[in-house]
Amino acid sequence: MAEVISLFPSWDMVLYLVLMGFVAAFIDSVVGGGGLISVPALLATGLDPVLALGTNKAAAVMGAAMGAFTFFRSGKVDMSLMMYLFPAAFFGSIGGVVVLRQVPPDFLRPLVVVLLVVVAVYSVMKKEWGRDNNYNGLTPAILRLSLLASGIIGFYDGFFGPGAGSFLLFAFLLIGFDFLRAAANARAINFASNLGSVLFFILIGEVDFSYSIPMGLSMIAGAKCGAVMALKKGAAYVRPLFLIVTSVMIGKQIYTLITG
Repeated sequence: MAEVISLFPSWDMVLYLVLMGFVAAFIDSVVGGGGLISVPALLATGLDPVLALGTNKAAAVMGAAMGAFTFFRSGKVDMSLMMYLFPAAFFGSIGGVVVLRQVPPDFLRPLVVVLLVVVAVYSVMKKEWGRDNNYNGLTPAILRLSLLASGIIGFYDGFFGPGAGSFLLFAFLLIGFDFLRAAANARAINFASNLGSVLFFILIGEVDFSYSIPMGLSMIAGAKCGAVMALKKGAAYVRPLFLIVTSVMIGKQIYTLITG
């Protein structure tokens, strides 16, 4: 079990965590990818990698809850799907954290790069994709595929994480949602995966609450602002942000592969 830092961070450290958390949650609440900001920010404080991941999840779950709640109040979240997909992502993420304790996740990085490239290229090529909502309701085939995707992405989010929000958004686009509704439903499922993984991280003692609480409180504000902005601007705002964040994630993963 990792040793948890007991001293409260200095005020300049708190300010740093608050700023990084706000920006990360603003982006994450719409298209995912906030971990690209929050995880390196926590690693820069000196936390070991597993503790940083657990601390990040404890903060991110606060922002994810606010983002999901904001989208839910707007009526953009499909509750007939959530009643099935939420548990799949929740338990999938717990499984991911369990495996993380046994197997280093870095072997996944090349596959993640390939998948992110596919997502980005497909989204660019289909210019009209996600502009209109073409989801026609829950069918047995959609339910099976959605359950599989939620469980796998939930597992991946607990085990490794980068791009999980983008993969969820892409999955909802595939079944016919527009970009805004896809972002809303992806945020609800991402909250489930964050919740499952953070409960397990807490259980095994891999969360530093002195870092996660100030960062998490700022993530609540960032997620609220990001979700409100998305609801106000619509799919025309979400699509380019999705492509930008996905491209940045591709570059980050490639850089990590090259530099080791």
